[in-house]
Amino acid sequence: MKLFVLFYSLLTALIVNSQEQTNVSSQVENDKTQFLRIQYNENNAPQYLQLANVRYAPANNYPSNVYVDLISAVHVGDKSYYESLNSLFKNYDAVLYELVAPEGTKVSDKSAGEGKSMLSALQHGMKNVLGLTFQLDEVDYDAENFVHADISPDDFVKSMDEKGESFLSMFLRMWLVGMQQQATNPNAINDMDLIFAMFSNNREAKLKQLVAVQFIEMDPVMNALEGKEGSTILTTRNLKALKVLREQLDKGHKKLAIFYGAAHMPEMEELLITDFNFKPVKTDWVNAWDLTE
Repeated sequence: MKLFVLFYSLLTALIVNSQEQTNVSSQVENDKTQFLRIQYNENNAPQYLQLANVRYAPANNYPSNVYVDLISAVHVGDKSYYESLNSLFKNYDAVLYELVAPEGTKVSDKSAGEGKSMLSALQHGMKNVLGLTFQLDEVDYDAENFVHADISPDDFVKSMDEKGESFLSMFLRMWLVGMQQQATNPNAINDMDLIFAMFSNNREAKLKQLVAVQFIEMDPVMNALEGKEGSTILTTRNLKALKVLREQLDKGHKKLAIFYGAAHMPEMEELLITDFNFKPVKTDWVNAWDLTE
């Protein structure tokens, strides 16, 4: 049980805080857009954890040369995944990125790594366990077209106070939903699954496969974190990102990307549709983790 609780803490840290690419485009269906999936081979063995890059254009097709791409992220991944993103980002007028930090902070600044948060510590721990690389170490945040689009630590604390939130309360909600998932979901892992994976000859691959499957099952956990009024960790930051997006559009930028964790994307999409009158037009799936043994 202790292993299970630790696992869910690590899992949430990976998705909240994202040229070998499939490059297969398809029109987005009218139903709920998927931002995360596992690609299986013909023998139903997991091959890749994949993330969606979804493009949105004005619903009335005017102006026709404007679009916004939601670039889903997972905060630890294969080095080749981040290399492909660095190449992709060069194609945009502006890339809006997440980082809870004061305005003007550079990711490469030494001060940006001081006083790491609990989430950051958990992400680094998961990176080492899974044999992956860390997003902040691999993405070129010094690129000229990168634009900070997140709240400051002071604003984060202020928003949590206003919403009556605390990290303890969020953890407890996550833990309770995780327990329910374990009891009712046939795909939920248990302590024995983790133990067998940890002592497997292919430990990294087995653990990545377990984590990838649980990513797909995380909606109830994220809904518990959000609550009826939305949360600081998702909603408040999403609203900030879209405020910055509006500013970039007003500057005349036409090719824009929002680079945020995959957990942010469903609400981001909803706001792009309702507040910006955009519509999804295509999806590209990108390989983030190699799950083969």
